[in-house]
Amino acid sequence: MPKAQTRLQTLQVCKLLQCVREKNKEQIEKLTLNGTPHLINYNDPDLGLTALIVASKANDDEMVEFLLGIGAHPDVMDLKGKTAAMWAAEFGNVECLEKLLAAGANMTLTDLEGKGILFYLITPTERHLKCVELALEHGANVNNVDKEGNPVFVMACDLSAENEKLCLGLLKHGADPNVAQTKSGRTPLMAAAGSGGTSVINALLEARANVNALDAKKNCAGHLAALAGQLQAIKLMAGYNADFNVIASDGGNPIHYAAQKGHAMCIKFLSQRGCNPKPKNNAGNTPKVIAKDQGHKEAGKEIRKAEKTFGKTGKNNDPWILQLYDWTQARQSKLLQSLLSIDVEESGKVTHAEFLDVMAAAQCPTEEDELKKVVSLCDKNREGKIDYNDFFTAKKWVNKNFVAAAFEGKKKKKKKKGKKGGKKGKFKLVMPICVQDEGPRMFGGAPPEMYIPRHVHFTDTGRFDRDAPPKHPLQDDSAWYLQAPVKTYVNINEAAKNQDFDSMREAFSKGVPVDTRDKFYKTPLMTACAVGNIKVVQFLLDNGAAVNARDNFKWTPLHHACHAGQLDVVQLLLENGAEIDASTINGGTPLTRAIESSRDSVVQCLIEKGCKMQTENKKGLSPMDLAYNWADIRVFEIVQAKWDSLPVAKDKKAKKKEKKKRPGTGEKTDTPQALKMPEEDNVPLPRKGSILRAASALAGGLDEQEDITYTPKKAWTAQPTTQELLQEKEVKRERFGWEVDFPDFQMPFQQNVSKKVELFEAEDDG
Repeated sequence: MPKAQTRLQTLQVCKLLQCVREKNKEQIEKLTLNGTPHLINYNDPDLGLTALIVASKANDDEMVEFLLGIGAHPDVMDLKGKTAAMWAAEFGNVECLEKLLAAGANMTLTDLEGKGILFYLITPTERHLKCVELALEHGANVNNVDKEGNPVFVMACDLSAENEKLCLGLLKHGADPNVAQTKSGRTPLMAAAGSGGTSVINALLEARANVNALDAKKNCAGHLAALAGQLQAIKLMAGYNADFNVIASDGGNPIHYAAQKGHAMCIKFLSQRGCNPKPKNNAGNTPKVIAKDQGHKEAGKEIRKAEKTFGKTGKNNDPWILQLYDWTQARQSKLLQSLLSIDVEESGKVTHAEFLDVMAAAQCPTEEDELKKVVSLCDKNREGKIDYNDFFTAKKWVNKNFVAAAFEGKKKKKKKKGKKGGKKGKFKLVMPICVQDEGPRMFGGAPPEMYIPRHVHFTDTGRFDRDAPPKHPLQDDSAWYLQAPVKTYVNINEAAKNQDFDSMREAFSKGVPVDTRDKFYKTPLMTACAVGNIKVVQFLLDNGAAVNARDNFKWTPLHHACHAGQLDVVQLLLENGAEIDASTINGGTPLTRAIESSRDSVVQCLIEKGCKMQTENKKGLSPMDLAYNWADIRVFEIVQAKWDSLPVAKDKKAKKKEKKKRPGTGEKTDTPQALKMPEEDNVPLPRKGSILRAASALAGGLDEQEDITYTPKKAWTAQPTTQELLQEKEVKRERFGWEVDFPDFQMPFQQNVSKKVELFEAEDDG
């Protein structure tokens, strides 16, 4: 590994690498012939790159072949000990790796960390898999362990679910299935169990991997599979006589780990296969407590069942039966092939003797007498033959709660429709939530229409402020020497919520509609009413805001105002023509919103204005019902007083429909009067221009007046003084209460809900 040391060598190596990147073959030949001897294999002083490594990283197979032809060695390493083949493998450059292998690249070399080429081929892509095949064909070490004690096979099994072919290929070429990491003690089976590679786990178990091996923390493969929720991996390990009742160093068994993540079916299987669901871990928690703390209801349910049934035997669930069942399920494909080879007639049945011979040849762990009991259970008709498909389903000789079908989860049954005239079910209101797109961008790439330019007041704060404004518009010349702020945008509803009059005023002056809606169809007026800001409400109404607009739930601004519980806002809306009995999508009216907020003044105002009392929402609740459920005693008394004063409604069934009389020919009918068109105002029309008048004006020597109006570059924005801000705070406290200045302030509706919750909690504690 010659490294460039002198100034001349460094310059020549850098020039050579540049020519390789530019694919300048003529210049490369000149440098190698006339430059430093063996320059083609020199490393640059920074990273140790060689010409061959640069070409391999760039996947330039033509350049690689050219460099090898003029004397480049394929095994020259960089400063980290990586060869060109390792770099090509890391990037999945198949063509370059083929050229390097043809030139005799050594596949057993390792870098300074002890990593061979296979460490750089763990990435799960097709190109990397092709490189793996090439490396294995040319003798790559499948049992390579780096200097930190990490075997390449364990690292590959960490990605067994995504990279099954790599793991199976390493195992096929002689990888040790029981190799373990030096520090952690993790084996390939533990790594595969945690990642969920079922085929890799099956291959490892067939290769006699130790299913009961423990790592440094005394975790077995069952612990890691339970933590990851890999039920199929647990089933395969059960078929190879795995012991699941193992306590780790933290005092937890696999059920503790499964309860932590809420894997209910894993808990059920583990408890049936001998894992105790009752012990406590080192923290003093049982699996049931862990599942409860994590909020896993299904897992807690399975743990409670397991605690009741653990250690008890029933019909067809003896330990030897479960061992035989798990053993057959893990080897089902091989056993089925053997039975099909015997069943020449393809009848699906074999004799008892043939079946016992197949099981004996497969080294069945069950005693012959016990196996004969299973055969007799499968052949209840005493035909002398056994249906091997029925044997694998195991419905005749294994309890139904222990077979594979019991862990697939229950299918939801379709609910039967009630008969005509049956009991009416509870009303469920279907609530469609309409959401519209933000819309296209405006002219010039600006955001959608709902976003308006934010007005930013900038000035020289050392000269002017809100209490010392400029005395003349030309006095504030800050715009000439200060950098203008970056143009930003704000949602028009946010501007209404934050009382940003300047931004809204500029937007409306440029043609932005005052009723611009956000994605929930809410207008600025609705937002202002929802926060109870009467100044913004008045401003928007003065600019022509629609007082009866509706949002996605068909709420009007009056609904939002009543929900906010601000009497002055409600009165202002009613004065401007708000519909007092507007109905929402669920039948709610402004009166019901005021009752829910428990604001007696707003309720009294709506009643005095003549709102309807005898209404019902979609759940059949009247304002009186809502007052009983939601409001305090003051609101309830107001609603009850009005309710009692209403006339008793007559029975609708007693009313007979009056037949509409057909208008006779002799009856008098009111003849529609002709509509009178409004008289036009007698406004004098402007005189039309003429050539003679223009000529006489020119002859008279009339001069055009020059406009000398000066517009400042940046006009001063009127700012409220400190005294005005303090007065505004006082008004806000009078309207909303003294809590409005605190971060935990709640609007009336939320206050009412919080009080109800506190009352219910007090009743429960009492």
